[in-house]
This record gives sequence, structure tokens and C-alpha cells, in this order.
Amino acid sequence: MKNKPGKQRFSPAELRWILYDVGNSAFVLLASTILPIYFGALTDEAGIGSALSTAYWGYAASVVTIITAVIAPILGTYADFSGKRPLFFGFALLGIVGCCFLAVPMSWIAFLLVYGIAKVGLSSSLVFYDSMLPDVTTEKRLHRISSHGYAWGYIGSCIPFLISLVVVLLCDFIEYPVRMAIAFLVNGIWWFVFTLPLMKVYRQKHFLPRPPHPVRDTFRRLGQLFSELKKNRKAFLFLISFFFYIDGVYTIIDMATKFGESLDFSMETLLVALLVTQIVAFPSAILFGKFSGKFADAKLIAVCIAAYTCIGFFAVFLYYEWQFWLLAVAVGLFQGGIQALSRSYFAKLVPAEKSGEFFGVFDIFGKGAAFLGTLLVGGCTSLALAFGASEDLALHVGILPVSVLFVVGFFLFLFTARQPDPVWESAANAETADDAAGTTE
Repeated sequence: MKNKPGKQRFSPAELRWILYDVGNSAFVLLASTILPIYFGALTDEAGIGSALSTAYWGYAASVVTIITAVIAPILGTYADFSGKRPLFFGFALLGIVGCCFLAVPMSWIAFLLVYGIAKVGLSSSLVFYDSMLPDVTTEKRLHRISSHGYAWGYIGSCIPFLISLVVVLLCDFIEYPVRMAIAFLVNGIWWFVFTLPLMKVYRQKHFLPRPPHPVRDTFRRLGQLFSELKKNRKAFLFLISFFFYIDGVYTIIDMATKFGESLDFSMETLLVALLVTQIVAFPSAILFGKFSGKFADAKLIAVCIAAYTCIGFFAVFLYYEWQFWLLAVAVGLFQGGIQALSRSYFAKLVPAEKSGEFFGVFDIFGKGAAFLGTLLVGGCTSLALAFGASEDLALHVGILPVSVLFVVGFFLFLFTARQPDPVWESAANAETADDAAGTTE
């Protein structure tokens, strides 16, 4: 990823920002593949059926995202003050330690608790990480750098995942819990190593002066922020549409492996198919970043949402392993594009000096919104079982609401794209704020 003569590739700050995606994506992939399978083994030992196990996994994911939704805006306002770097590293470290602690033998309930702590650490670190984007690159390169972050995250996370696959699938001479423990430790260490470069070089360029009472000021500014959002129709409507369609995306990420495991697909199929998703997502995310320079961003996002709508309906009729392979490839084609374009699209709608608090709200409507899809999956599955449906039918009934999220998000986004760009009251003062701010850690 070095600079080519006559063509700038990545600045040192951009490169190290991208590397954190390489690091944390290892845990994201782990959480969507190996963790649900191991959780299924733990619940099986406890005498819990596969459909109920899937419901519990969905409930746990919902609780985590609700917690994220509550704390994200508070963290976001703190991210706008000077000194966000230590907070970023602290939450990243919480996630890393949680990932490694999963290697300790424990009950299925304790496993869910530790998993939740690790995921809260990850989600909280991403509030600060996303808000760093305007600091590490220029406005013209936002889409490109955001896309490369996801792209290199997808392909880079394949390395610890492949190591984990070799250990879990091929090292039968090692006891199953020990193999899983090794996988958790490998991914935790990988995440830590790729966090250090950004921690060392990041410098905050856009920030607001730290007030005498930051906690009190945080809640005051949150009220002002939502008032500003209501006045700027496009940004507000985008967040609402984003809430629905990205919830569907994260629900698929969280539940795909658990769904396949409940359908008795082989562990080899589940893990290798999702590895293929990561490999396909790498060039796809980069291509969408390049397309953003040739096509309207709104059109590209609409294409991604429409594709995910088809994927959601296809999953309702998924019964065979070959269908799971097809689903894995389809998700890989659009996953990176919809995430990267949404992040950079929102970055262009908000003032740079308030990127932290706005990305805090962005994470409420994004990662913090994923509780709805997983809650619907768990609730509909449990409800179908309560009405006497077979486990197989209950699983497919449970996945149906995901498609509805994409349909709602699609039409809301089309309406949003027709709105005029927002004009922020603080924009006129941005230059003054930057002059007063300077550069800090």
C-alpha cells in the first residue's frame, strides 16, 4: 500500500486508520462465525434446543446494541473534545480483553455476558474511530478511505480467521474447547497489534474546547444536537432510513452462522462460506469506493439496499447448503459497499468539527439500531414455537422480518435523497473553531 509515483495512495494517517479496521474486523468475523457455533455447543450441552439457542443469541445481540445506543451519543460528544485518543484506546482494550477472556471455560450464560462486554468495547471504540475520519483525510477522499477501511478489514481479518479454521477444523488431536480458546486468543492478539499504529500516530485536528464541566455539557450539547438535526431534514431523514436498512445488514451478520448451524449445516460449510464472503467483499468495497467518483452516492446506496432486500427474501427459503454458499457470495458483493458509502455519505452531511457527536448519533441509528432485527428474529422464532410450529418452520418464520427492514429503509432512503443538502448553523463558525483548536492528541 505504498505510494506510486505520480499517484497518491495513502498518507501515514490514512494507512494507520485503515489498519484499525484490519484489527477489529477479526473480532467482527469471529463473532459472526466461530462464536455462534461454540455457543451452540454450550447450549447443546445444557440441553437447550437449536431454535431456542438461536433466539437466545438474538436476544443477547439485542441487549448489546441497546447498551450501545444509550452510551454512543454520550461518547460521541466526548469525541469532539480534545483528547479522544485515550478513550478510543480504552474501549478498544476492553473489547480486546473481552475477546481473549472468552478462552476461559464458562457456562453458556457467562459466555454471553463476556461476549456482550467485548462487543460493547468494540462498538464504543468505533464511535471514536469513525469520528477520526475527517482528521485523517480530506473531504474529497472520504468515500475512498472509508471504502478502503472496510475492504482491507475484510481481507485482513481472513488471516487470523484462517489460522482459527486450521486449529478448529484440522487439529482433532486437541480437545474442542481448547481449539476454540486458541481461536479466541489469536483474534484478540491480532486486534491488539493492529490497534497500536493508530494509537501512536493519531492527531486530532477538529475539536471543540473542553468545558469546565464536560459531563453536564455533554447532555446539554446532546439536546442542541437533536434540535439541529430536526432543522436539517436531509441528515435527519437519512438517519431514520439508515436505522432500518443497516439494521437488516447487521442482523444478517449477527445471525447468519447461528441460522445455518440451526439448520444442521456442517461447521466446515458455515466457516468456509463466510470466509468467501470476506474475500468477495474486499474487491467489492474498493470498487464501490471507485464508483462513488463516477456515480451519485445516493444511487449506489439505493442499489445496495435493493440487493440486500433480495438477499433477505432469499434467506426465508434457504434450506440447502448450496443456497448458503450463494447467500455468502451475494452478501460479500454488497456488504462493504453499503457500510462504507453510508459512513462517508453521512460524513459529508455533517460539520467536521462536530463529527464526534454526530457519529455518536450515527452509531445509535447504526450499530445501536441492530437490536430491532435480532429482537424480531428471536421473538418471531419463539412465538412460532409457542404456537406449535416445528423448529424448522420457526427458524424460517423468524428470518422473515429482516426483509421488511430493507423494504422500509429503501423507500425512506429514496425520499431522503430528494431533500436539499443541510446547512448547519455551526458551519459559519467552523473556521474560527479550527483556528482556536489547532492540533492535539
